[in-house]
Amino acid sequence: MSTAVIVALCLGAIIIAGLAFYAGQLLYKLSAQKKLIAKKQAEQKQKLAASRLKRNAKLADSIHLIARAMKEEQCEFSEGCLRVWVLMSQYGFEDERDLTIQYSGIYKMYQVVKEMPTHDARKKYSKKEIFKQDTARWRAEESYSDEIKADCVKIISEFKAAPGSENVVFN
Repeated sequence: MSTAVIVALCLGAIIIAGLAFYAGQLLYKLSAQKKLIAKKQAEQKQKLAASRLKRNAKLADSIHLIARAMKEEQCEFSEGCLRVWVLMSQYGFEDERDLTIQYSGIYKMYQVVKEMPTHDARKKYSKKEIFKQDTARWRAEESYSDEIKADCVKIISEFKAAPGSENVVFN
């Protein structure tokens, strides 16, 4: 073999070795980057889970307190059901459940009052219209009261109060 062929083979081998080394470095960096991304995703998932738990604890405390107030008749059923239903719809349950069946009394009352105006919006209506809405609300409160009270008992046992708030006294 001639010297030129040997030099060309050696030069080719050096180039191939250099490219292989460079490819190895890139693969190592890619592997390190994947590990870093996986670590960041795990941290993010953990933060999200902690945030969800904290949010659920606040929601559970609010739901519990409102249900206790309704059970002790310190809060009108219409207002309590409206508030509890909205809070429960934001709560992150671990399993799928049909709240309309599980808490049917609260859901029925919510359906009656959800479209009724409150606060300043009531001022836009005549006294006659407001009285008509109030009468419908009172009738619904009366007809669903037993179901709502039963739902409140279920809620109080399922949604735990935050430490310290179980001692809240309603006057």
